[in-house]
Amino acid sequence: MPVTLVGLGCGTEETLTVEGSRALRRAELILGAPRLLDALPEGCALNRQAAIRPEEIAAAVGEDPALRSCVVYSGDTGFYSGARVLLPLLKAAGVEAKVLPGLSSIQVLAARLGRPWQDWKLCSAHGIQCDPVSAVMEGRPVFFLTGGAVGPAQLCCRLVQADLGTLAVTVGERLTYEDERITQGRAEELAERRFHPLSVLLAEAVERQIPPRTPGFADECFLREEIPMTKQEVRAAALAKLAVSPGDIVWDVGAGTGSVSVELALSARKGQVFAVERDKDACALIRRNRAKFGAWNLAVVPGQAPEALDALPPPDAVFIGGTGGQMDKIVGAVQEKNPKARMCISAIALETVGAAISALAGRGFGAEVVQIGVGRAKDGGRLHMLTANNPVFLITKGKTAEAGL
Repeated sequence: MPVTLVGLGCGTEETLTVEGSRALRRAELILGAPRLLDALPEGCALNRQAAIRPEEIAAAVGEDPALRSCVVYSGDTGFYSGARVLLPLLKAAGVEAKVLPGLSSIQVLAARLGRPWQDWKLCSAHGIQCDPVSAVMEGRPVFFLTGGAVGPAQLCCRLVQADLGTLAVTVGERLTYEDERITQGRAEELAERRFHPLSVLLAEAVERQIPPRTPGFADECFLREEIPMTKQEVRAAALAKLAVSPGDIVWDVGAGTGSVSVELALSARKGQVFAVERDKDACALIRRNRAKFGAWNLAVVPGQAPEALDALPPPDAVFIGGTGGQMDKIVGAVQEKNPKARMCISAIALETVGAAISALAGRGFGAEVVQIGVGRAKDGGRLHMLTANNPVFLITKGKTAEAGL
């Protein structure tokens, strides 16, 4: 006898499909979370077994395969549901399964707002690690399932911490119940509110002035003022040396205008970048460039390295654009946090090159040194003349002397 997996919808009998209701009333055994078993409509089997873990459910079903059984799930069986894990277990045990979908909370909220939801990004913060900042960076509205310790207010707090406090958000509480409530406002407002555990959150799209593209944005794209900036060609080469992955934690030490920080953040779109800068005006400029590019996973860390690095999480990659004469201590701080961190140091002075090589060699690492010289053509009437920029050195951390790393 096949077991039937039933999505109960949003918790009321009105959101249960006719097909699902029929299966539940014919069932001889119903399994599921206690909250769901207590909310079953009248006329369902009294033989009910509380079970949450997929292995436990599969074992209970396998005890009497001839019994007509149903397993109930909240919402829809295909939207962050335990059915995803149970189905392979049943198949491995030779148990045939039938799946009946339910009405999901995203459908209900979209209907309440009178909006289509096919372009929304769908995320779950219910028992799953969730980064709302990286989610909203994609430029689409984001729908969050919430639950447990992470509710709408906690997600809004994360947005506020990333300077996205003015982002428009909507919370749907106890959708389809008599005391249903929908609250709209800014993230900074809703971060101070308390919401029912049965809630969902919709965060609107973050607008970008500059569309996403490959690394190496033109210098003119960045706000600069009088702050030193790493130029386009050097920036693109540094990003290639660091080989940043989407989920990386990255430091930019001596961030200046934040041009490298921004590009790192766009590459590590599911991770986080920390721009460490001691100059107050430069920190303000980094924040403005962050907003211009929508690089909201970029955190500005005011202060002098290496002291400002103490509270940061271990990095996967580090770009060092300025040291204030503390090269050895900064390299040492990186190695103490993560000996395997990738590292790229930029320098325009030969003394800085020597300090970088010495700092790496003192810890048993080799150094790859690349010198980049860029000339730009200027219109000189009938002729175009090349004007050279200052040569820049990129010193990349190499392998240990024993080639162990």
